[in-house]
Amino acid sequence: MYLKEHLTFDRANMIVESVKEGNDELKTLYMKGIFIQGGVKNANERIYPVSEIENAVDTLNKQITEGYSVLGEVDHPDDLKINLDRVSHMITSMWMDGPNGFGKLKILPTPMGQLVTTMLQSGVKLGVSSRGSGNVNDLDGKVSDFEIITVDIVAQPSAPNAYPKAIYESLMNMKHGHKVLDIAREARGNKKVQSYLGEEVKRLVKELKIK
Repeated sequence: MYLKEHLTFDRANMIVESVKEGNDELKTLYMKGIFIQGGVKNANERIYPVSEIENAVDTLNKQITEGYSVLGEVDHPDDLKINLDRVSHMITSMWMDGPNGFGKLKILPTPMGQLVTTMLQSGVKLGVSSRGSGNVNDLDGKVSDFEIITVDIVAQPSAPNAYPKAIYESLMNMKHGHKVLDIAREARGNKKVQSYLGEEVKRLVKELKIK
């Protein structure tokens, strides 16, 4: 069964970190916090036993240790497939802290990652949503055979209709929207391009009234 669980910025205790790498003037952004909660019934009426989360976290960390790139997207697709044109970040680690699975992700300089970076720098509060598979007991809602495929970045549901998918679609409908996404591919290392992209996304965020 396809399972996805949404955590808002506040519920995930999300922290945004900025790290300068080497002599590069550009900074890499990271998001760190709770990726999935264990032992409690969530909004989807499901309960993830702590043991299931522990096993899933161990499996994902093993993949990372073995050199496998665990990529995530902006918003959820309708299946477990990773769409490379939607990738915005890479999960660098996960660990257990109490009943919850915590994690850290690195924002990538992809077009979608560049949009996420600009939104974060503009003060947009983004959350996360785990995407995985498992079985759900119809009687008590407990999940078994749980596997985390990835964790995606999503917007606060408190901002009506302001999910990243809506941001993407609204950008495409804006004047020069297609141009903004094309230019995003060239934004890495080009301050003029980054400035243009930043202003366009800020304008979009203002239009969507995201706070």
